[in-house]
Amino acid sequence: MEERLFQLKSEFAPKGDQPQAIARLCEGIEKGMKHQTLLGATGTGKTFTMASVIEKVQRPTLVLAHNKTLAAQLCAEFKEFFPDNAVEYFVSYYDYYQPEAYVPHSDTYIEKDASINDEIDKLRHAATAALIERRDVIIVASVSCIYGLGSPEEYLDQMISLRKGQLYDRDAILRRLVDIQYSRNNINFTRGTFRVRGDVVEVFPASYSDRAVRLEFFGDELERISEIDTLTGEIYGERYHISIFPNTHYVTNRDKLELTIANIEAELEERLAWFKERDKLVEAQRLAQRTRYDIEMLREMGFCTGIENYSRHLTFREPGEPPYTLMHFFPKDFLLMIDESHVTIPQVGAMYQGDRSRKTTLVEHGFRLPSAADNRPLKFDEFEQMVNQVVYVSATPADYEMQRSQRVVEQIIRPTGLLDPVIDVRPVKGQIDDLLDEIRQRVKKDQRVLVTTLTKKMAEDLTSYLRNVGVRVRWMHSDVDAIERMQIIRDLRLGEFDVLVGINLLREGLDLPEVGLVAILDADKEGFLRSDRSLIQTVGRAARNVEGTVIMYGDTITKSMKKAIDETNRRRAIQIAHNERHGITPQTVKKAVRNVIEMTISGGDRKESAATPGGGVLARAAAFLKKRTGKKGPDTGTEAAGMPPAFAEESPYLAGVAGDGAGSVREGYNGASSPTVVSDRVAESLPPEDAYQTAAPEATASPDAMAPEQLAALIADLEGEMRQAAKELEFERAALLRDVIIELRGASPAKGKGSAPAARAGSGAATGARGAKAPRSGRKSGDAAGNGSAGAKGRGRGKGQGPAEDPGLAFFNPTVEPPRPRNRKKGS
Repeated sequence: MEERLFQLKSEFAPKGDQPQAIARLCEGIEKGMKHQTLLGATGTGKTFTMASVIEKVQRPTLVLAHNKTLAAQLCAEFKEFFPDNAVEYFVSYYDYYQPEAYVPHSDTYIEKDASINDEIDKLRHAATAALIERRDVIIVASVSCIYGLGSPEEYLDQMISLRKGQLYDRDAILRRLVDIQYSRNNINFTRGTFRVRGDVVEVFPASYSDRAVRLEFFGDELERISEIDTLTGEIYGERYHISIFPNTHYVTNRDKLELTIANIEAELEERLAWFKERDKLVEAQRLAQRTRYDIEMLREMGFCTGIENYSRHLTFREPGEPPYTLMHFFPKDFLLMIDESHVTIPQVGAMYQGDRSRKTTLVEHGFRLPSAADNRPLKFDEFEQMVNQVVYVSATPADYEMQRSQRVVEQIIRPTGLLDPVIDVRPVKGQIDDLLDEIRQRVKKDQRVLVTTLTKKMAEDLTSYLRNVGVRVRWMHSDVDAIERMQIIRDLRLGEFDVLVGINLLREGLDLPEVGLVAILDADKEGFLRSDRSLIQTVGRAARNVEGTVIMYGDTITKSMKKAIDETNRRRAIQIAHNERHGITPQTVKKAVRNVIEMTISGGDRKESAATPGGGVLARAAAFLKKRTGKKGPDTGTEAAGMPPAFAEESPYLAGVAGDGAGSVREGYNGASSPTVVSDRVAESLPPEDAYQTAAPEATASPDAMAPEQLAALIADLEGEMRQAAKELEFERAALLRDVIIELRGASPAKGKGSAPAARAGSGAATGARGAKAPRSGRKSGDAAGNGSAGAKGRGRGKGQGPAEDPGLAFFNPTVEPPRPRNRKKGS
């Protein structure tokens, strides 16, 4: 009997149209059909159908999505369905990317500038490692999967495979680690480094986040292989075998590297001769200088900035050959599923041309060798050739999918019995007053409303008008980044506001069961935003609520409107007949509000204990402060965390936490934005406490409702975390916690003896490296509120204050004013 690697685990069984859809798609795959389409209405459980098909056919699968946010959502769902299998996330690892470019008419060279997200890079390595090591793999990817990645054969060849009890030369292993771009660092042990202590070698693999591998030798015998915690050294378990993959996908061995360099030099000489023949001496000199520097770096370090531009030579491909991509890491029998294919397919086709025009300019003006043009995404025909079998998934498949599909499988019946919404067409005259009346009716029923407009200005103006008449409303369009967008959607579901006004973002991938009304303004204006496919997608946003209704405002019914209305009515008739046949009563989808996305913060993981009720003391404190101040953030969805402005500015780490009691962290403490969208289930290797959970209702009580002893306990918990952060050398986090404690003490109903005031005037204690400093109030350190006296080292104790802190933690005492540098006169 064939071993079943994929095991789908779910409390639900296929219902409605799902059983026939699963059976027909699997039959088509088994018969060798290359192209099939799953035409599934919104809310019919297409993702569950996809997961069921993967389990039935038992093949490695690539799921392609058109943006990072949708990819993160899909990855989270597939991880729930396949907890025992490898479900990985593969998207672009750039937080910020400015490609190399040259503008000839102004003679402006724009150097490549990029910020790489280390967590996403780790997830990319985890994806490729999983594909090489096992078959039960599902990779959820964006179009990043069609960009050059490096040779899978070379990646596998450079892997270091070690087994317990075998004989190895320790020094040879260290040299191999250096060859595959690991660096030795005995102090700062991070991903992609190793450290050596006698016969013990510890390696932090590129695909791990918080675990490392410890290799213990006895002479030349590898006596023990352990997985350890990178911070504490705690042993998680022992391994009999370990595979250490390269720290970069662009890797080659030393012998091949010399041949690569020789090929680059040969191309360089040929290109220099070409420039000189045409009297282009500036271009020739520029190319020679840049390329020879890269060659020297490759020869000495095995790596250089922009190494991807030499990928054709590194992989020994012929000019014009397609680059190696993630798709080359899959076995030949892999299955491709393209979600929202009507959007994703055009995106795949558009990638090559934009890249080509920029590279051509660089090559013509001597910034790059002609071979750099072969570091590119796949052309669309090359992508088609790479596909083994594909299932297009969409509620509105485009002509491309419909024409190529050998089988189109409809999935119209929802497991919940929900019907497609009723569509009402109303005249444009008086549309705003009519809309306002509808909004007020929906708000009374605790439902949410989506409004779509044609322009950004109209969205903002309508939002301003609705706000002025008392509606809790926000807008969302392309100026709002992905992180902010998901936070707005989350706040909408939580009831932070009632109406969301948008343009083209309220379509694919939005799962909003609370939405009872979708209003489409200027529905009769033909164009991309009002095409039949766009209208059907927008209508689908109301399909998860039993009272879902769509109002189209237009004076005429266009062809697109008629097609959308007819298709919706056709589906609705089929759904009604099915419900009557089986005695099903439609029910609104009940779906918990999850932290679908979270930011990965540059510079290390931020930790928050989830053991405390309410999702962690920091979230509880933030929720408390929000209730205390009652402030709201701007309409873009960025909550001001409900804190005083000064506190919000000092605590960017809390931005988004206090906004809804949980929220995604938007910025690191140093203010460096990290706009990467990743599912909290994608980053499974992160400690679970990294995800802020929604605060419990009791945690968001007002100051009057929270008993003094509860507030005191909360402050005590925060002080404990502050000291722990300081011990772990997380000084920025400790300082942040100190600020939170000061703010909470200011909210305490007992602001008398033994407690610090909200203003940082000190409380009988001050600290300084070489003596006491006056706090900000201007009082001397020994004469602060607690009437304490400064000690020899500038540390005093006020009345009611506990024992003096350890010297190493004095800076983080919430009642202590941090030392401030003196303003010295020039020359003093």
